[in-house]
Amino acid sequence: MFRAFSIAAAAFFLSIFTHSLHAQSPDSARVFTQEELFEWLLLYHPVARQANLLDDEARAQLRMARGFFDPKLYSEWEQKSFDGSEYFTFGNSGLKVPTWYGLELKAAFNTATGIQVDPEHKLPAAGQAVLGINATLGRGMMIDERRAALQQARIFEQSNEAQRRLVVNDLLMDAVKAYWEWTAAYHQREAILQALELARVRQQGIVEAYRQGDKPAIDTLEAFIQVQTRQADLNDANVSYLNTGQMLSNFLWWENDTPLELTGRLRPAPLDESVGSAVLPSVEELAQQAAENHPILKFYFLKINTLEVDRRLAAEQLKPQLDVEYNLLGNGLNLAYDANGGGSSFNNLFFQNYKWGLQFNMPIFLRKERAKLELTRLKIQDSGLELQQKRLEVANKVRAYFNEWQNTQQQVSLYQSMQTNYRALLDAEITRFQLGESSIFLINAREQKLVEVQLKLLKLLAEFQKQRMYTEWAVGRLG
Repeated sequence: MFRAFSIAAAAFFLSIFTHSLHAQSPDSARVFTQEELFEWLLLYHPVARQANLLDDEARAQLRMARGFFDPKLYSEWEQKSFDGSEYFTFGNSGLKVPTWYGLELKAAFNTATGIQVDPEHKLPAAGQAVLGINATLGRGMMIDERRAALQQARIFEQSNEAQRRLVVNDLLMDAVKAYWEWTAAYHQREAILQALELARVRQQGIVEAYRQGDKPAIDTLEAFIQVQTRQADLNDANVSYLNTGQMLSNFLWWENDTPLELTGRLRPAPLDESVGSAVLPSVEELAQQAAENHPILKFYFLKINTLEVDRRLAAEQLKPQLDVEYNLLGNGLNLAYDANGGGSSFNNLFFQNYKWGLQFNMPIFLRKERAKLELTRLKIQDSGLELQQKRLEVANKVRAYFNEWQNTQQQVSLYQSMQTNYRALLDAEITRFQLGESSIFLINAREQKLVEVQLKLLKLLAEFQKQRMYTEWAVGRLG
């Protein structure tokens, strides 16, 4: 997770976002990096905050599943009185402690008084302490509904984390697209501004040369048309910059779900022109990382794990039910009580004062249990096939975006070379013009080609960064 903004930094950014987009010059604008955008997104964007709720939900589910193993206090009191006679008063209080391995421990104290107490319910006058254990020896010994729910809740916690990563991964990819389109639009506008300024300077020089009789009037018109062309390009660039800024504003939020608008007090970082010679990672290595860590693959893998718990629970139902209960009984709190006054305490404790029972049942045909097990196996098989398909899709997506990234790098190198060549042609044409061997028309034509290549190169430099982040998104680690 990215580091949180400090209060001062957040207040500073808020003051930047709340001003008009047209109010500031580029020189006074603060650089707004992609990393800062990501930090802002993870702190305040509703989708990111909604994704964080998945972790809270998983913790609540896990806490609820653990609650099945909480010790439980209980108490029952029953009394009957009729026609002035107290028939009976029964009291039963105790503590039950479920454990992981199908055992349940019990400690209780029972009382029974009155004139109409059945002999089988009759207890010592001091009451009776009970220490007992209930053991599951057949169905439910290896796994039961409580243990299955807890295991699935732990898997659910990991599954929700994978879902959270997937949501954040997609959110940041959408933000990356908006950020680098805004970046490209900004730098293209700056390039056109510079070209417009050069065209104006050239126009002023041509006009001055015309006034001195060195240039014909047609050259002043040619220079003026070039200024108009540049101004028209700037108008389009301004609209593109404003619109891409609006698209980026979709990802900017403040506390209490308050949307923000990007302002002219922020500008993107400079484009890295050295990316044409950067060393790209191995596509096979990226595909391997995606296969191991992509959240969508993790999600399907955990789905299979959840179904595997269901399969184990369904297979457990094929066993017969065999539950054994054993209770030590006391006279009052004395569990080693001997009515005859003889015998060892150990013998009295385990072989005289006790109550035990056994419960057994098993369906004859087990049709429901076998059908449920088969259905669970089919679900596991279906999810396994789905996981294989997702693995193939993720691997191909990584390779496709890597190919785009690699091709963009090659295009950057090519256009950098073309920019150098067109600049050399323009410089040579200007020299020829100064020697009277060329015309303003040819200079404008050379400059137009140079500007077109520069704008394309700026777009490619931004596209390189966008494709790099798209590849990270395909690997599943953008967030």
